[in-house]
Amino acid sequence: MTLTVPDVQVSEVSALDDDINRLKEAFPRHVNLDPHSIESGLAKLVLSIVELIRQMLERQAVRRMEGGSLTEDQIEALGLALMKLEEKTNELREYFGLKQEELMLKLGPLGRLTGRTADCRSKEQA
Repeated sequence: MTLTVPDVQVSEVSALDDDINRLKEAFPRHVNLDPHSIESGLAKLVLSIVELIRQMLERQAVRRMEGGSLTEDQIEALGLALMKLEEKTNELREYFGLKQEELMLKLGPLGRLTGRTADCRSKEQA
């Protein structure tokens, strides 16, 4: 069995070497396993998801109120629950030293999933 090697130009090897060097620069050599940064990163992720869910629940509650499918008691209970959830989220955010803007999920070209941008989009679509 004979192995044939395709002709490779020096410029192709040089370009490949350049690509490898760029990739090396793009990724850190060491992963930061500092317990504080891991805890903070995890808190940021969890609180971002909780904030997303809270905002979705809030929007759904408004739609149901406007649609007339909730009683006054249900509206009161729902409003109180959402307020308590927001207070607890803010308390945890402050405990971990995070700002509200840090809890906005960034989806590249789709924009931010939570926060004022998302609120503006939902009002535009309504």
